[in-house]
Amino acid sequence: MKVENIENIELQYLTINDYQELKQAMIEVYANMQSTHWEEPQIQALISKFPDGQVVIKINGELAGCALSLRVDYDQFDDHHTYKEITGNYTFNTHSNVGDVLYGIDVFIMPKYRGLRLGRRLYDYRKELCEKLNLRGIAFGGRIPNYHKHSHLISPKEYIEKVKRKEIHDPVLNFQISNDFHPSKVMKGYIEGDADSNDFAVLLEWNNVYYQKESTKAVIKKKVVRLGLIQWQMRLYKNLEELMQQAEYFVDAVSAYRSDFALFPEFFNAPLMADNNHLPESKAIRELAKYTPEIVQKFSELAISYNINIITGSFPELIDGMLYNVGYLCRRDGSTERYEKLHVTPDEAKVWGMQGGNELKTFDTDCGKIGVLICYDSEFPELSRILAAEGMDILFVPFLTDTQNGYSRVRHCAQARAIENECYVAIAGSVGNLPKVNNMDIQFAQSMVFTPCDFSFPANGIKAEATTNTEMILIADVDLDLLKDLNQFGSVRNLKDRRTDIYEVNKLQKK
Repeated sequence: MKVENIENIELQYLTINDYQELKQAMIEVYANMQSTHWEEPQIQALISKFPDGQVVIKINGELAGCALSLRVDYDQFDDHHTYKEITGNYTFNTHSNVGDVLYGIDVFIMPKYRGLRLGRRLYDYRKELCEKLNLRGIAFGGRIPNYHKHSHLISPKEYIEKVKRKEIHDPVLNFQISNDFHPSKVMKGYIEGDADSNDFAVLLEWNNVYYQKESTKAVIKKKVVRLGLIQWQMRLYKNLEELMQQAEYFVDAVSAYRSDFALFPEFFNAPLMADNNHLPESKAIRELAKYTPEIVQKFSELAISYNINIITGSFPELIDGMLYNVGYLCRRDGSTERYEKLHVTPDEAKVWGMQGGNELKTFDTDCGKIGVLICYDSEFPELSRILAAEGMDILFVPFLTDTQNGYSRVRHCAQARAIENECYVAIAGSVGNLPKVNNMDIQFAQSMVFTPCDFSFPANGIKAEATTNTEMILIADVDLDLLKDLNQFGSVRNLKDRRTDIYEVNKLQKK
C-alpha cells in the first residue's frame, strides 16, 4: 500500500468484534500451514484472560497486523517446550496474572501492508507492556520459514549464524534480530505442520533491563542517585577532633542537599602528620595510621546520623607491620566495608615503604553497585573493567595529586573509564598547601563527575566540575536507568561489543 493512501494508523486492543476480519487475515498469512487460524472461543478466552496482551494495528479502519501474547510463569517450562505446551493445548490456561515473562504466541502483518515498519510498532508495544508490568522479559518461538531451502546443506544452528551474518535472508528471523531479540535455543517440533521451517523454531528472548525483583523489605532501590563530592582544603589542625569536626561539616553540607553519597579525597587526614614532621617520612605516616580505626568509627557514626553513604577517601593502615593505603565504605545502614589501593606509586613505595593491596571487588548499596579505585589505580583499565563485569554503576576515585600533570593523568584516565565501562565516575581531590608536612607540600585538584558519551548524556562526558584549586562541595545527580538504556541501545555498546572470543580480562583466584 502506498503511504499517500494512508489516512490513519491506529494501535488498538483486540476485541471480539474484530474476529471475522482477524480470521480472514490469518488464513491469508498462514496459507502454507495446516492450522491457519484461531477459533472464536479461543480468541474470546485470550481477550478475557489478558486483554492488554492482544493488540491490532488498523490502517484506514482495516486490520493490518496483530500481536497475541500470554503472561506465563516461565520457570514452569523448559527451553525445549512446544507451542502446544506453552499455550496449554491451545486453551491458554498457562496464562498467569503473576507470571514473570511475556510470551508471544502470534504476530503478523498483512502482505499488502508490509514494508511500513508496522511490525516494529507491535514489538515496541510488547516491550513497553513488559516494562509496565515489571516482567523479566519477552520470549517466543520464532519460525525460520526459509530454512527448508537450506536444510539439506546446513543445520539449524548454522542457518541462524548465516542469517545473523547476513549471508542468508530470512524475513522473520532477520526482523526479530533487528528488534533486539537474541536467539538462545533451537527447538525441534515446536509448531506442528510448519514445513517451511522444517519443523524447527528458534527460541528468541528480550530482557527487560528495568526489571526489579520484588522485595519483602521496605526499601526503594534508587534510580536517580545524588553524589556529593568534597574538594578538601589542606590546612593544619590541632588534633583529630578538629579534623573530624571539619569532615562532619562537609557531611552535613552534602546531606542537606539529600545526597546519597559523600566522597572524600585520598589522604585528606595528612595534616595530622605535622606534629611528627621531625620524624622520617616513613615513621611519620605510620604514626598517622594510628588514627585510622577512630576515623572509620567516626565516619560510620556520621553515615548513620546524616543518612548518607560515605566513601572515606583513604588513609594509611598498618596490618602485621605492613603499611597499606586503604579506605572504607560506610553505609547509612551502619555496615562498613574496606577497599585497598592496589598499585602504589613509586613515591609511596620509596618514601613511605607502602605496600599494594590484594583485594578488588564491587560493593552493593541502596543506590546500585559501586566500585572504588584510589588515585593511581584509576590509571589501570583492567581494574575498572573487572568491576564493570561485576555490574558496577558508579566508580568513585578519591585522589591526591601535587602537580597539574599528575592530576591530568587521573582526570583523563577516569573519563576513559566512564566511556569504556558505561558507568559514572566521580573523582575528588584535595587543594592547598601543607608547608609543615614533608612529602605533602602542594596539592592540585578539580573534582568532577564523568558520564559516558552518548545522546542521553552531556556531549563532552562531563556531568559536573568543581572550580580548580578551591575548597568546595560538588553536587550532581546521575540516572542509573540511562546506563541500562546505553548498554542495550547506545550508539556504541562498549561492554556488549567486546570480542570475548579473542580476549578476556579476569581476576585471578587467590592462592
